[in-house]
Amino acid sequence: MNNEIIEQVKNVFNEVIEAAKLKQGSILVLGCSTSEINGSPMGTDSNLKLAELVYSAFYDDVRSRGIYLAVQCCEHLNRALVVEKELADRLMLEQVNVVPQPKAGGSSATTAYKLFASPVMVEHIKADAGIDIGGVLIGMHLKETAVPIKLKNKEIGKARVIAARTRPRFIGGVRAVYDENLL
Repeated sequence: MNNEIIEQVKNVFNEVIEAAKLKQGSILVLGCSTSEINGSPMGTDSNLKLAELVYSAFYDDVRSRGIYLAVQCCEHLNRALVVEKELADRLMLEQVNVVPQPKAGGSSATTAYKLFASPVMVEHIKADAGIDIGGVLIGMHLKETAVPIKLKNKEIGKARVIAARTRPRFIGGVRAVYDENLL
């Protein structure tokens, strides 16, 4: 089952990165319930080993592409995010003081906090794309015009996966002309 999960994670991340046209400097928000991957109700079966397995499948690739990862905690930490200090400084995000744990923040955020070079916690971000593994509700951390990505790979373990990319808002009405490259 571990190899299957690794393959599913790789496929989802590659699909989203391609569909969202993420490039160096882009921000990808991740919400991930290891409980749901295991087939348990969210928040009932937090699993650090499973989170580490998930991250082993995508983290190095995302970093090597220069894509910033923002990892959402669960509602026990008000869906705060783990980000690299470099990103928080660049965006002038206000840091908050909390350290995620498996039962308060979740195993995914706990794993990110351990893996990141210089992790800090923030409350808000406006990401370019997002991956939601298990229905953890990441929409509040996406830029305003989110567009669903119709995934070919819709599950990781037993968790449903949904994803979105963002695009600039259309303004100007019927006489406006839009840049097709931004759609």
